[in-house]
Amino acid sequence: MVSVICPIFNEERYIHKCIDSVLAQDYPKDDMEVLFVDGMSTDTTRHIVAQYAAQYPFIHLLDNPHKIVPYAMNLGIQQAKGDIIVRLDAHAEYANNYISTLVHYLQTIPDSGNVGAPCRTLSITNTPKAKAIVAVLSSKFGVGNSDFRTGISHLKQVDTVPFGCWKKSIFDKCGYFDTRLVRNQDIEMNKRILSSGSKIYLVPDTYCIYYARDTYKAFCKNNFANGKWNILTVYYTGQMRSLSLRHFIPLCFVLSLLLPIIIGIACPWFLIIALISLMAYISTLCFVSFQMVRLNNLSFYYVLWAFVTLHISYGIGSLVGLLSLPFTKRA
Repeated sequence: MVSVICPIFNEERYIHKCIDSVLAQDYPKDDMEVLFVDGMSTDTTRHIVAQYAAQYPFIHLLDNPHKIVPYAMNLGIQQAKGDIIVRLDAHAEYANNYISTLVHYLQTIPDSGNVGAPCRTLSITNTPKAKAIVAVLSSKFGVGNSDFRTGISHLKQVDTVPFGCWKKSIFDKCGYFDTRLVRNQDIEMNKRILSSGSKIYLVPDTYCIYYARDTYKAFCKNNFANGKWNILTVYYTGQMRSLSLRHFIPLCFVLSLLLPIIIGIACPWFLIIALISLMAYISTLCFVSFQMVRLNNLSFYYVLWAFVTLHISYGIGSLVGLLSLPFTKRA
């Protein structure tokens, strides 16, 4: 028995694609339940899920009055009837062998604590701006060494995977999702799984399609929150190992610009450091953007600004998180 858990909140643009891809899975429906845990949506999401649930008895709608993902996951795990838990995201759709492939690897690799598959990033719209955002989120210059975004050709041991597939017993061993973490709760959970001696694997035989934000405003807002919660995750958990080095590179970049400028008020020659950092970034940015445009027939302008939006908003989010620590209570 597999219990599929999908936290949702105001997903009316995406939920049809998500549920239809679940219905298309080759895993036996008699051995599967799907729990949509809703953070009290204010759009038509609940109505859409309820319509599916009325037609398919293995689909269920649960309420999450706390609204955030870790509460949704913990509620779903506690309600789950299955021995295996698969976490889905409503912003995505899934290859028809997605669940069966993850379950197969989880059951056949002796030390596996979590198994996931690569995400192919797309946009629900096809504007030049949206295509540029998608390209940036699939680039190592955009997301670092995130193998689940850039893809793999063979089974690979990694430090985290998108979403996940676990034996339910792993939560008795490692604990449930940290409800203090609005974001990064999956990454932090994966760190605990690794600390327990289990391994995390990314598998090449299936995939999901993740639908990215398709405007700069939404893209900026999402990455600002990601950056901020990197700092807060470390603060709440009290451990740097809760995240990886790549999560803090945008903060280092922003500080390499701001600190020399601030110090430069008293010592003007420090401004040279900020200028060097900025010029190095612009040179690399233009080179990478030109290569992507040449290979993928994209707009240079949109790719350039998608990179800048990602890096700057993420870095400033981390800086805001850092500055907010004196006013943040550790729950």
